[in-house]
This record gives sequence, C-alpha cells and structure tokens, in this order.
Amino acid sequence: MAPLHKLIHYLEYRRFVLCDSTPRLCTLETPRVIQLFDISIFGRAQQNLPDCFTAHTTTLTLDFTHFYEKTRKNQAFFEHLRNPSTAVQPGSTIQSMSTITARKGFVQQTDVLHSTSSSTTNSIAASPEDTPRQSPSSTSLSSLASDNDLDLKTVNGKLLDTYGNEFHLPDFTIKQIRDAIPAHCFNRSGAKGLGYVARDLASLAATFYLFHTYVTPENVSSPPARAALWALYTFVQGLFGTGLWVLAHECGHQSFSPSKTLNDTVGWFCHSALLVPYFSWKISHGKHHKATGHLERDMVFVPKTRDQYASRVGHFAHELTELMEETPIVTAVTMIGQQLVGWPLYILANVTGHNYHERQSEGRGKGKKNGFGGGVNHFDPSSPLYEAKDSKLVLLSDLGLAITLAALFLIGSNFGWANLAVWYFVPYLWVNHWLVAITFLQHTDPTLPHYEPQSWNFARGAAATIDREFGFIGRQLLHGIIETHVLHHFVSTIPFYNADEATEAIKPIMGQHYRSHVEGGSIGFLKSMWNSARMCQWIEPCEGAEGEKKGVLFFRNRNGLGVPPQKLSPSAELQAAKSDS
Repeated sequence: MAPLHKLIHYLEYRRFVLCDSTPRLCTLETPRVIQLFDISIFGRAQQNLPDCFTAHTTTLTLDFTHFYEKTRKNQAFFEHLRNPSTAVQPGSTIQSMSTITARKGFVQQTDVLHSTSSSTTNSIAASPEDTPRQSPSSTSLSSLASDNDLDLKTVNGKLLDTYGNEFHLPDFTIKQIRDAIPAHCFNRSGAKGLGYVARDLASLAATFYLFHTYVTPENVSSPPARAALWALYTFVQGLFGTGLWVLAHECGHQSFSPSKTLNDTVGWFCHSALLVPYFSWKISHGKHHKATGHLERDMVFVPKTRDQYASRVGHFAHELTELMEETPIVTAVTMIGQQLVGWPLYILANVTGHNYHERQSEGRGKGKKNGFGGGVNHFDPSSPLYEAKDSKLVLLSDLGLAITLAALFLIGSNFGWANLAVWYFVPYLWVNHWLVAITFLQHTDPTLPHYEPQSWNFARGAAATIDREFGFIGRQLLHGIIETHVLHHFVSTIPFYNADEATEAIKPIMGQHYRSHVEGGSIGFLKSMWNSARMCQWIEPCEGAEGEKKGVLFFRNRNGLGVPPQKLSPSAELQAAKSDS
C-alpha cells in the first residue's frame, strides 16, 4: 500500500478542507485536517483510505516544514484542486508511485501520478464535521519537524477497532473543546441542585410510604401478588437511589454548586446513606478522570491485556487463537457476578483498577496489590490509592459509613431483618447493579481504544468513552449520566442539566471521534451489556502497528466476533516452559 494516502490523510493544511462532493477546497478561518478521499478527483466510491489514490497527472512535492506556501508546485496543485473546471472527471483513477526521504526537521515526498480511465464511480466527500480538528499536538505531522528524526513507521499499519473500523488518533485539544461550549453551560446553581436532591429524597420516601401502607395482607391478600409488588418496590427504589448516587457524583466533581462546602456536605450525606465512602471515592474517581484510558494509571474497568487474559484462563497468549469460544452460559454467569458484587469488590479490593501501586509517589504501594488482603482498598488511609494528606478525608468517609450501618442495625433490630432486607438491601443491590452497568458500558465497547503510556494524552483518554441512551429512566431518573458521559470526561464541572447542550457543542470538534450508541433506547442499552461482554475480552495492539500506534490497543475475543486476534508464534521461553511441564 503506497504511503501517499497515509501521509495525505494526516497532513494538516492550515487553510483548506474538503467541504462538498466536488473536488474543490474552501478557505476556513479555523484550521482543520484534510482527508483526501471519497471525492471525484480520486475516483473511488469508498469511505476509507485504502487504495483510493489511483488518478491524476502531476508531480507533487510536499514540504512538511513550509507546506504549500513555500512551494510553487504545491501552490499550482492546490489551485488545480480548487478549480472544478480543471479537475479530473469522475471515472478517473490514480496510480501512485512514492518515494520518501527524511532528515532532521524536514520531510519530502515525491509522487508521480498517472491518469488512466476507469469506470469507478464516486461517493460524497468527507464533510468538515467528519474530520478531526488540527492541533499542535506532538503526534500531528505538522509538528513532527523537530530536532528528532521523524519515525515514518507511525504512518504505516492500520488501527482497527473490534468491528474492523479504521481508527485515527484524535488530535484536537482540550482548549478547542472548552471554547466550543457556550459559557452559560458552565453555570452551576446550588438551589437547582438541592431541588433535585429534594425530589429524589421525596420520591424515595413516597414510594416507601405507599408500599408500606397499601401493600399489606389486609389490602393484598395474595402472597404471590404481594411478593411481586414488593419486588417492584425494590426495583423502583433502586432507580431513585441511583439518581441520588448520581447527584452525589455531581458533588464530587464540584458541578453541583459553586460552593465546595455545600458540594462536599451534600455528597457526604447522600453517598454515606448509600454505603459509599464519599471522599475516598471522590479522590480515586478524580484520578480516573485524570487518566481515563491509560493502562497503567486508570482507576476503573482497566481491561485485561492478552497476556493477563491468557493467564486467567490457564493458557499462553499465543494459544488464545486456538481456544474454543466461551460458552454463553459462562458469559452470563460472569456478567451476573459482575453486576451483583462488582461495586463491593471495587471498593474493598480495587478490582478492575490498575495494579501498578509500586509506583505510588510516597512509597505507599510497596508490596501491595489488588485483591483481598492486598492492602489496596477505599477504607484504609494507608492504601496506595491515597496520599498522606488524604488520611482525614478517608477517615471521615469511614465515619459516614459507620453512622449509616449503625442506623441500619437499629432498624433491623426493631422492625426485623427480613423487612430491612426488602426495604434497603435489595434496593441497594439494584443501585450497585446500575452503577456497575453504567460505568462498564461507558468504558467498554468494541469501538473504544485504550492507550499505553507513550501513546496516551488527556484528550485521547477523554475521547475513549461512549454515550448511550436509556430513555426516560436515563434522562430523568438517572440525571443523564448515561447520555452525556463523553462531555463529562472533557469538562466534569458542567452540571448535568446543561450537559445535553454542551454535548451538541463539542460534536463538531470531535467529529468522527465522538461515539454514541443510541439504537434501541433502554433495550439497546441492556443488549450492549451482552455485546460488550462477548466481544471485549482482552486488548492487544493492532497487527502491523508501529511507533506510536503500537501503543493503541483494541478489544479482541476468542468468540469469533469482529476482527480476529493476532496469531502469535510461541517464543523459545514458552516452548521450554511447555516442554518442562
């Protein structure tokens, strides 16, 4: 595959972008990335880049340091593109022969393109909304002219998500995201936040009153009917409790109100009532936001690498392609376990969090690891999840839990433990279920990348999330936490009631990197849990990826779904290990 189409795809022109289906360019005040594909000048009716460069007679020299302004031939070529009367007509193809030379601070490519005839038809051009914005990031070609030699391998090899869609590294900036959001979206109202807390508390109290008063043997004589109604009670209370959890989550991000004191007071009361260690969670959750998608620093739902998954199932990494698919019953049991005890395991043993605690800056992680008894949890002030300055806040979180547990003990002692189980603990399990499901699906999807340290930056990590749709329940009862999560990872201080408008504002900046799955509403959300569980078993680099791209990992699976995992050859060490066993 000739490198021309790769270089052109990433090359950032400062003033031009394809804007319609004709082979012309238009001037924009804001820089964008040009993607020369799917237009009549190149005569291919496909949306992806492979093999689309096959037709025009010219010699083009691209100076990545000075761009077209300094090169007469380039200038003539761009004039040619802007003038539709001289453009190659649909049906043409391009045949490219490329040579590349590189030295410090300068890259030059010469391509000789020969015009031929073809019957291939065209589609439409990529719109500006579909193309990522230009930025001065260290990974864009416009900033590669530095004192370091350019590694041209970074433009070779495709990144493919699990579905087989080609992925391109995001190169917009956080400033571009923030500047696109209307100023009023950042406004927070303590009164409005307290109003939502009052609404959710009133909903919890009213539901309890109605069921406790009317779902009695006197009013509902049938035991099965009463059991069904009380089961409905636990489900409804679980939704209202999750809504209250989300409002405490707003407090933790300081998006609840402008007052930090009010935020932390409300958050501590609400989360403590739900047996969540508020400050301890707030600290670790903040670290999750600072390192989303970072394989060695992220704090939640960090996926297993191929080696880790292979070790868990008792095989070598190269043997995964030879394994039979995981049976659906095993997938179902794993999902049920995750939904029932995923949250307690996370706060008690840091399950799904990173396990690089030896690197903790204060030395707190020495000898500690995830798992029960490993010294990593959300209750111990000496846990490597925290610094010494956090100790008092961790203890305050523990105090909140102690108060709630004492209150629950008194209720159980006076009104019966079976009643307490129905009134509180089963709804508590529903809250945990929704919390785990929401977080899992926000960060686990066949389209999402994860990054090794050398390929990660904040903007890329924030974009490695996905919005979903849960209908009335998601938007009204759960305060939009499912539907606007991408925006939340870029700017977590925007209150949920402004998040829809802010999300629409950032979509043009993110372009193809904004992800959402809204098909099917609530049912589609639940189906996505199964789909992600089947398709997203481990992550690995894409085949042929080099340089920076090698640090971008996508989900693969043993179930024959999507892009197959790479076929690896066993190393001499593995062969020796097998022979010794």
